[in-house]
Amino acid sequence: MFIGLRTLLACLAIAFAIFGCAQAPLSVDPAVALQEGAVRTVPEYRLGPADKVRVNVFGEEALTGEFTVGGSGRISLPLIGEVQAQGLTITQLQESIAQALRQGFINEPRVNAEVLNYRPFYILGEVNKPGEYPYTANLTVLNAVATAEGFTYRADTRRVYIKRADGAFEQAYPLTTATQVAPGDTIRIGERFF
Repeated sequence: MFIGLRTLLACLAIAFAIFGCAQAPLSVDPAVALQEGAVRTVPEYRLGPADKVRVNVFGEEALTGEFTVGGSGRISLPLIGEVQAQGLTITQLQESIAQALRQGFINEPRVNAEVLNYRPFYILGEVNKPGEYPYTANLTVLNAVATAEGFTYRADTRRVYIKRADGAFEQAYPLTTATQVAPGDTIRIGERFF
């Protein structure tokens, strides 16, 4: 009986070790550790492919309209043609368009731009409806989980893994109401161990 119990405990320890290794996220950046109280904030939004913007040139109805950032990172505008948009903030895009219009078209253009539709975000793992969802301003991880119809019963509700659209690795963050999501992010809700 004593040898059987020891063998059983050894088998359980091996099983938990294997199970733990199998569930560990494989693409997490090893240089970034989950720290208590760490909060993810999203920097000022930069445009990218699939974003839809509305450009308004005051007093010039023919130059006003809705434009989608193409795969090349540009938008095509009347008169001035293609303008680089990818990687720019909305303010930088306004300045770029105004500068292009000053090159022989309008003396003092007043340009206003706003994002109408952001790139979608993606959520996978232990949520009821994983998939692609439209981004909304000030989105948090908990809002994203609610959009995906909540956690499954196996979900780890203490941490979340997020991979930025331009990042190579996902990073672990505490799953709190302050953890923000950016357009194009891939969110993964892991499985809890116990």
